[in-house]
Amino acid sequence: MTLTCVEQPNPRALGQDDLVLSHFSLARMHPIEERVELASMNGFAGIGLWVEHYRRLEEEGTAPGALRELLEMHGVCLAEIEVVSGLGADGPGGARAADTEAVAWRMADEFGCRYLQVIGPGGPDLDRAAQAFGGVCDRAADRGLVVGLEFLPFTDIVSVHDARRIVEAADRPNGGICVDIWHHERGARDLAGVASLPGELITGIQMSDGTREPAIDDYLTDCLEHRVAPGDGEFDVGGFVAAIRHAGAFVPWSLEACSKQGWANPAAHVERLASGMRSFL
Repeated sequence: MTLTCVEQPNPRALGQDDLVLSHFSLARMHPIEERVELASMNGFAGIGLWVEHYRRLEEEGTAPGALRELLEMHGVCLAEIEVVSGLGADGPGGARAADTEAVAWRMADEFGCRYLQVIGPGGPDLDRAAQAFGGVCDRAADRGLVVGLEFLPFTDIVSVHDARRIVEAADRPNGGICVDIWHHERGARDLAGVASLPGELITGIQMSDGTREPAIDDYLTDCLEHRVAPGDGEFDVGGFVAAIRHAGAFVPWSLEACSKQGWANPAAHVERLASGMRSFL
């Protein structure tokens, strides 16, 4: 396989013309060498990486040094860090989230990553949820990261409105919302709510496609196994992209299509993710 070296982009300079290969578009511990190579071959500016995969790479001696060399060789940056649960160490995530954060800070310090993903649960008290989210934003800001709070119908942060209430109450300049088309379509499906977001509040976008009706009843398993590339399902991808653009977001498009079928043929899956997304841009 011939490799044409290209300049490695700055993660913090990525914008609305750039694609990022989200970690979970491939199997959780998919070999890092092929992960980076496939991203490069298909024109992705960056990759996302799950903290537990990065932790394993540290244990193996691959990170940070050999990983840095791999990214530089392929002209790809480490753009995104997945994922801090429970709104961080000050929220319901507690000690487990604190351990996750520690890995995330090492990743950010070594690679200058752009973005950190945070999820719930947030708990019933808005003020406490906002305080916890604000805390993780402050710690992320020390490393130059922006933070995206993802709304997930299987947590208590169900819709874009739930996430917005927490983010606006926290009122941190680097804190915002991750809008994932899967959870939008399978949740409230509120395009007006997405389009009404201030552009600066959209810090992360995750794209995929799927069937209108769930493939299986279990929401979590369905979303972790049955996503497809934009254009290969029944979602209103064009309407979602238009809503994001109306909001005025200026962040990269992260392709997160968790797919058992795709993981069986990763090269074809990643190629289709890139071409499918570009057809809407």
